[in-house]
Amino acid sequence: MSAKAERPAKGHGEALSEAGSDEALRPRLEPEDTGPGLLHAVLARGNMQQAWKRVRANKGAAGVDGLSIDETAELLCSEWPSIREQLLHGAYRPQPVRRVMIPKPDGGERELGIPTVTDRLIQQALLQVLQPLLDPTFSQHSYGFRPGRSAHQAVLAAQTYVQQGRRIVVDVDLEKFFDRVNHDILIDRLRKRIADAGVIWLVRAYLTSGVLVNGIAMARDEGTPQGGPLSPLLANVMLDEVDKELEQRGHCFVRYADDANVYVRSRRAGARVMQLLRRLYARLRLQVNETKSTIASVFQRKFLGYSFRVAPGIKIKRRVATKSIATFKQRVRELTRRSGGYSLDEVVKRLRVYVLGWKAYFRLADTPGVWSDLDKWIRHRVRAIQLKMWKRGKTSYRELLKRGASSEVAAQVARNTRRWWRNSGMLLHKVLDIRWADGLGIPRLC
Repeated sequence: MSAKAERPAKGHGEALSEAGSDEALRPRLEPEDTGPGLLHAVLARGNMQQAWKRVRANKGAAGVDGLSIDETAELLCSEWPSIREQLLHGAYRPQPVRRVMIPKPDGGERELGIPTVTDRLIQQALLQVLQPLLDPTFSQHSYGFRPGRSAHQAVLAAQTYVQQGRRIVVDVDLEKFFDRVNHDILIDRLRKRIADAGVIWLVRAYLTSGVLVNGIAMARDEGTPQGGPLSPLLANVMLDEVDKELEQRGHCFVRYADDANVYVRSRRAGARVMQLLRRLYARLRLQVNETKSTIASVFQRKFLGYSFRVAPGIKIKRRVATKSIATFKQRVRELTRRSGGYSLDEVVKRLRVYVLGWKAYFRLADTPGVWSDLDKWIRHRVRAIQLKMWKRGKTSYRELLKRGASSEVAAQVARNTRRWWRNSGMLLHKVLDIRWADGLGIPRLC
């Protein structure tokens, strides 16, 4: 930090340009440390600059050191050469991750491990070098956290299998997968693909860095906590073994992270696949959640928020799963509470971000009627907020007249003693109509 007082502060990219260059650090290294290797590629100036841009763009909270992105950038201006040397000599020790528990849509909590910004930077640099090497070796049936692949592609692949007549799905849920990855097994699978000892050491250092719980650093001998850039790639390394076994046996399946569905033509075939998967996961010391895992009709299950239905002509159509719609409506209710204390503009702004994101994800659904009903419901909720802000009596009467309501309609709404929700759904929808909603910026789903 004292460097800031002695010289003008530099941007982080500039610091990495100087401190991250081989020329700047080579005098500090032993001869055997200057040879080529993946770790040198990870710490190369261009790769580190690219990693920093990604970390800054992703933003994110501070880790256990409490340093923000800007504060970390200032620190690394002076500390990066020392950190880089420690990395090259195998002396660097990542800090524990900060544990954060977030609620899951279906109940329960998911554990996130938030690394420090410095460790996020190093993990991102590792990811940028390892992913181009590892990704081409993964199964074509794997879609999660891979460049050029998406959840939409996974849903479309699943639809293809169902359209081909595979109407039974083997849906296996893993019990807290990211928290129970065995470190030794994962490192063994990684070592078979990556020969660089420095990289293997660094990955293991991140796996065993521990977690800070109530101010106490706790060691971990299993798990690759979600929250760091490297975790999704390591998950794919771990589960690719199962993918390859299913491929070799000719099964039709789709995997997105730890969410995998195998599509078969009969329940008997499904039972055989379920037994196979239990054996494969047991070999990796992963635990199957027997309560959530099942063999069922594809029309009774959801996959990545979508479900399927049979349309006339025996054509398989995509739709938003019932549970996904319930989750959507619950979130919209939270964003449009009439006692939230936000102005109407603030409510619409927050609502717009969520609805547009949800619309983009579920754009594959063939459900125009559902979209239309949800659009009307959202506008109804916003009208109720507007009506409460105007209150009953002269204010609402005057505002409705301004918007083209007849005096009779304005008077009826203004003196109506029903609750805000019922009042906003009767005559008010003819005045505060879809054009009014468009003017506010409320996005349409259809």
